[in-house]
Amino acid sequence: MHYSLLDLAPVPEGTTTREALKNLGELAEHAERLGYHRYWLAEHHNMPGIASAATAVLIGHVAQRTSRMRVGAGGIMLPNHAPLAVAEAFGTLSELYDGRIDLGLGRAPGGDQMVMQALGVTPQRAEQFPEEVAELLRLFGPHEPSAPINAHPGAETGVPLWILGSSLYGAQVAAHFGLPYAFASHFAPAALERAFEVYRERFQPSAAFPRPHAMLAVNVFGADTEAEAKRLKTSMQQAFYRLRTGQPGKLPAPVDDIGEVIPAGALAQVDEALRISATGTPAQVERQLDELIARHRPDEVIVTGQIHDHAARMRSFEIAAGALSNLERASAA
Repeated sequence: MHYSLLDLAPVPEGTTTREALKNLGELAEHAERLGYHRYWLAEHHNMPGIASAATAVLIGHVAQRTSRMRVGAGGIMLPNHAPLAVAEAFGTLSELYDGRIDLGLGRAPGGDQMVMQALGVTPQRAEQFPEEVAELLRLFGPHEPSAPINAHPGAETGVPLWILGSSLYGAQVAAHFGLPYAFASHFAPAALERAFEVYRERFQPSAAFPRPHAMLAVNVFGADTEAEAKRLKTSMQQAFYRLRTGQPGKLPAPVDDIGEVIPAGALAQVDEALRISATGTPAQVERQLDELIARHRPDEVIVTGQIHDHAARMRSFEIAAGALSNLERASAA
């Protein structure tokens, strides 16, 4: 089972976007050395704590700094973009980087109503999602001389498409097209079990994917002690709480007692949203990942984690890679 990494290019409090992008490049190189199969970036807008808004640009940056790892979007919010423009951008990336490029697609706007207005997007665009997925499959397929529009670059690159989602809708779309499916369980796990069931039950085999391929997203906060790992997690807990209460900002510094920062009722809601997580020492992270994999039976795991300190974040992803590598070897034995 492959293990992969999702990065939002976090901008911690007290740092700049430039520093965040420098950290991103270092983390990507580190991830490749650690054996991560994919390195994905996500499209978010108008968020001071996330520097991955220009997702395709950063994919090119990461691909330039790596040589083996697949690099892609987890994902591109399709209603914000014309399918032809997406096909040309990702077709170009694929040609530049030896076909190592993935394209994950979501139907959310990646921002609020003001963001949609600024992007010139109407809510109705999301209703066209299945048709636009079909159009992208065509644009990445064989050149069609009789078609009025082809993607140049893009045609014949076969850029792999993934469907992203946190509800049953994405599961149904992925199953209909015979595409791999990545569930946003790292922040919206409520429908996880049923979404995987629907995807597997309704999957229609395709040429590229004769069998369903489901990806589980897991937050990981690993450190050499359990106390330090729990402290690292408080940055993401605070960020999630602030976002949900209309106070987005840069990634907060960790705190010793999260209960002093987030009210008890709200903290319970935050922790429920972040329950697909592994937190603790290397042994604890490995045990928790093993339990999540046994429960949900994913074909692939993608880990993420918003951690304020860059060195601690690098170490956490190192712990995650070690744990997943151990589990992979144990499964193969």
